Amino acid sequence: MSFFKEFKTFALKGNVMDMAVGVIIGAAFSKIVSSLVTDIIMPPIGKIVGNIDFSNLFINLSDKPVATLAEATKMKVPVIAYGLFLTNIIYFLIIAFVIFILVIQLNKLKKEEVPEADRLCPYCKSEIAKDATRCPHCTSQLKD
Repeated sequence: MSFFKEFKTFALKGNVMDMAVGVIIGAAFSKIVSSLVTDIIMPPIGKIVGNIDFSNLFINLSDKPVATLAEATKMKVPVIAYGLFLTNIIYFLIIAFVIFILVIQLNKLKKEEVPEADRLCPYCKSEIAKDATRCPHCTSQLKD
C-alpha cells in the first residue's frame, strides 16, 4: 500500500504535472514544425534548386530498379534516403532556433533586479545589510 501512496505523491507533484504538460505541448509543437518544414519550406526550396522533391531523393543500394522512395519502401529495397535526412536537418535547426529564442526570453525574465549582496559582520560573522553601519546581531560599530 505504501508503494502506491508514494507513487501518487510523486505523480501529483507540481513539477511532474508541468513536465507532462510540456511533453504534450512539445509533441504538438513538433507536428506543427514538421508540417512547416515538409509542407511550406521544402517545396519552395525544391523549386528554387530545380524542381526537386526532397522527400523523394534517395540512393538505391540494390540491383532492383525503383522510381520512387515509396516504391522502394514497398518493395523493401535498401536505400539511403538523403532527401528525408536533409528535411530532418532543417526541422532540427528550426526547433533548435525556437528553443534558443525561448531560453533567451526566459533568461531575460529571470534577470529581474537582484538586490545587492549582503555582507558578513567582521566580528560575529553574521549576515548584515550592505548599507548597515552597526551589526544587528552583536551591535558592533562597522567600518565603511
